[in-house]
Amino acid sequence: MTTLYERLGGAPAIDAAVDRFYDKVLADARIAHFFADTDMARQRQHQKAFLTYAFGGATAYDGRAMREAHRPLVEGQGLDDAHFDAVVEALAATLVELGVASALIGEVM
Repeated sequence: MTTLYERLGGAPAIDAAVDRFYDKVLADARIAHFFADTDMARQRQHQKAFLTYAFGGATAYDGRAMREAHRPLVEGQGLDDAHFDAVVEALAATLVELGVASALIGEVM
């Protein structure tokens, strides 16, 4: 069985998706402010590594756990479910634009 990472198209697909995804995130007034002081080149690389791992393209991930990484945003800036939903919308729209099959988008979500 192939991994979700492979079925999505591997590194080139993840690279394209993450770059388009963050373009959408930074254009969305609901969530862009969370990235105001973020080194976006570093963030994009971090996200590519995370998604590669999450989708089965790597056996290890050395980043922080999701809750730990986002705790300062929850406690200090009010990050909540509505913001998460906006991120999910941006990711889904990105995958649709890239021509990813709806069944694969469902797996990603």
